[in-house]
Amino acid sequence: MLTSAPAVAEFYGSYIGGQEVSASSASTFETYDPATGLPLTAIQRGAQAEVDAAVENAQAAFPAWRDLPGFEKGRILLAVSKKILENMDRMVELESRDNGKSYMDAKFDVITAARYFEYYAGVADKLGGETIPIGATHVSYTRPEPYGVTAHIVPWNAAFQQAARGVAPALAAGNVAVVKPAEDTSITTVELAKIAVEAGLPAGVFNVVTGLGKEAGAALVAHPGVSRITFTGSVPTGQEIMRSAAEHLSPVTLELGGKGPNIIFEDADLSAAVPGSLMAININAGQVCAAGSRLLVHRSVHDEVVAQLVEMNSRVKLGAGWTGAQMGPITTAAQFAKVQEYLEIGRSEGAEVAVGGAAGSGDGLDGGQFIQPTIFTGVNNSMRIAREEIFGPVLSVISFDTEEEAVQIANDTDYGLTAGMWTQNLSRAHRVAAQIEAGQVSVNDYFAGGVQAPFGGYKASGMGREKGMAAVHEYLQTKTVSIKL
Repeated sequence: MLTSAPAVAEFYGSYIGGQEVSASSASTFETYDPATGLPLTAIQRGAQAEVDAAVENAQAAFPAWRDLPGFEKGRILLAVSKKILENMDRMVELESRDNGKSYMDAKFDVITAARYFEYYAGVADKLGGETIPIGATHVSYTRPEPYGVTAHIVPWNAAFQQAARGVAPALAAGNVAVVKPAEDTSITTVELAKIAVEAGLPAGVFNVVTGLGKEAGAALVAHPGVSRITFTGSVPTGQEIMRSAAEHLSPVTLELGGKGPNIIFEDADLSAAVPGSLMAININAGQVCAAGSRLLVHRSVHDEVVAQLVEMNSRVKLGAGWTGAQMGPITTAAQFAKVQEYLEIGRSEGAEVAVGGAAGSGDGLDGGQFIQPTIFTGVNNSMRIAREEIFGPVLSVISFDTEEEAVQIANDTDYGLTAGMWTQNLSRAHRVAAQIEAGQVSVNDYFAGGVQAPFGGYKASGMGREKGMAAVHEYLQTKTVSIKL
């Protein structure tokens, strides 16, 4: 545990063609420390000119990167992974300070970012096509080929990890990248691009444009030089990106919202299910699209589960990451206000606050954007707190009586990103997993997939897949070559 907050540079600019824009040449906006409310740093307000420069640099770098043998791409990506780990302490401090994450959450993100580059380093020389049997007079085969310039719009809740999650498979597939980080959390994305170039990635292969979404983000998505778009964020913004991408017929990967059902059956091992379910909502102060925010509990164990949850939740320490706290603040002021609004909505709908239910205060929390980890009981699935994504440490507990009812409640949502269940009945685990309408289901765990497991949504949770081999295929297009002998 540190005794004071780690230092942050006074300015962070776009990183284009292997160079960071200087402070003297940039218009800026200020960002704030979510743990204190005090000014943190100045960020370049990039717009059309910076997007044009980033795309042009990426286009210039594309042919050489595309044609570099896969094993050489892999060696460079592996060097990036190692370089991230060499800089781990510094990146954990910066991500915690910029985002508000606890050191535990920030360290997890940095290690995971390194793991993405490591995993896709091993993939880069294994991307082959197939031969097609069309007859003895012809040879026919496929070639997987990169798109070119890929755009990545990164959210504020996990900037470092999610920049790596998109860029690593795109580069392994032979593409070049332009990343637009969220305006509130741009620091570590710029640092990631610097680390990559220091590790040997050619200049122009990985570019970052900082700025506002309505300016830099919109310009990047609409740019005719962008061949593929990946976005993580809200449903309305995802819809806007689809409309913009349609102008140039650019394919998109969208990872949008979630309202994950997490089911505790009557035969669950509560010694694992209770802490696992608490982690599923409290990680990163609930600011996770895949969070298990709806806890469905069999009526026979409902009271016991709630009692244990309340006891564990009441011991969660709030505070700035550098203090060693278990839960940091809400990252943005707008989200802080939104979560507080939902606390009032839950009360007005008749749900009962079992623990929490207010902003954090006192003990060094004043001035920061802290929310007490909250559990609502007496919730039914028609309530807004059960249907709408809150994106904070707010858990809605819903009771059920039968397996069929649990599945019905779980699927009664506009979203379909993740789900979890806790049971010792193997047949039930397979049966229910098959019926759940979600892109990823964990059994007797939550967030169990790792970087190797495809991740993405059903319904309003989006389209396309990130992580695993599925992500690489999102960044490749198939060419068929047929030759008459």
